[in-house]
Amino acid sequence: CPPVLIHVNRRYGGPGHHAAMYKHILLPTDGSRLSAKGAAAGVRLAKALGAKVTGVYVAAPYYRPPTYLEGGVYIPGVPPKVYRKHSEALAKKALAPIEAAARKARVRCATRMLTAARPSDGILKAARALGCDAIAMASRCRHGLDTVLLGSETRRVLLSSKVPVVVFR
Repeated sequence: CPPVLIHVNRRYGGPGHHAAMYKHILLPTDGSRLSAKGAAAGVRLAKALGAKVTGVYVAAPYYRPPTYLEGGVYIPGVPPKVYRKHSEALAKKALAPIEAAARKARVRCATRMLTAARPSDGILKAARALGCDAIAMASRCRHGLDTVLLGSETRRVLLSSKVPVVVFR
């Protein structure tokens, strides 16, 4: 898929010297290479617009497997504290490329980890709670039956977002 090209009018002095179209861009990540590329493109967009970014990682909520008594099999689950610690480690690793790209580009950056049953719900909740005026994310370019069967978090965000969504492929 070709990259998305965005033209920024620099006639008024470049980033920070004109009314920015977007001032706070949310950069969701799942830790994949694709989302890291999308986040890097989002940081470049923020740099061009003089905006700040917030990287967000959405972890699945803690789930305790049911316990079956009297003839059932008990499968011990991971304790909540261990699950939380593991989720935080995954979030830190997933958000590191966003922090590095922002530091290199000299773009203000914050990061957050939150939990939600669906990543798209967490992304939309974060955008509202943080006052973001845009979301920039990557897409896997699924088409046809793949999208129907597997779904697409990007698609769900596009359909439900109240703020503009920039999709990088």
